Amino acid sequence: MGIIGGELGYRLLKALAPRGDGLSSMDGSAYSDRSKLRALLGDELLSQVRGVRVVDFGCGPGAEVIELAQAGAAHVTGIDIQESFLEQGRATAARLGLSDRVSFASVAQGETDVIVSIDSFEHFDDPAGILTTMFGILRPGGRVLTSFGPTWYHPLGGHLFSVFPWSHLVFTERALLRWRADFKTDGATRFGEVAGGLNQMTIRRFVRLVEASPFKLVALEPVPIRKLRRVSNRFTREFTTAIVRAILEKPLP
Repeated sequence: MGIIGGELGYRLLKALAPRGDGLSSMDGSAYSDRSKLRALLGDELLSQVRGVRVVDFGCGPGAEVIELAQAGAAHVTGIDIQESFLEQGRATAARLGLSDRVSFASVAQGETDVIVSIDSFEHFDDPAGILTTMFGILRPGGRVLTSFGPTWYHPLGGHLFSVFPWSHLVFTERALLRWRADFKTDGATRFGEVAGGLNQMTIRRFVRLVEASPFKLVALEPVPIRKLRRVSNRFTREFTTAIVRAILEKPLP
């Protein structure tokens, strides 16, 4: 994918953002004064986790793990592949006296009642495998409550690569990664190799992945970008959706 590549693509990107100056709206500041869990999954979420075991899949530094525990969950486990995030989460839980009801791990084990996953499905290296793992640890009748985005065709779906809206679709992957190598030293050569990973998730791909899994898709809500709400419909939603909310359920035997 991408139209402009080679030396031209690299030079244009370097001129537009010599140090990787992406769009500031991707810095998480939208949730600085409110609960990210409530904003993305709704106020009713916290009432659903009281007294039950919860896993936060793709927990990052663990802010939502702490919030879920403070909301009354019996136990919350944060799962992430980045050890630095797990260490931050453990330190925060210890400081707040929540270590007896909170744990952090890189591998999901045991059985849980509810799985929460926010801002993660567009980053998972193997989303089909993640669904299999989620299904395996969820009790029958349990649910996955997820919200993710921006998806790949969103104006900022390229995350760091969103130098301007849809720039990740204008420039080739090779040109974008070459530009990124000027200020990042991890040696990434593909979108999936950057910190956090980008799997180019679309709404259509997510639905297909769920349909191919043992899960039942209970609800799917593409939330329109506010400024594009009037032109958002089932034909344009890949390009006009801000986030995707979904509920998956593990059927009873």
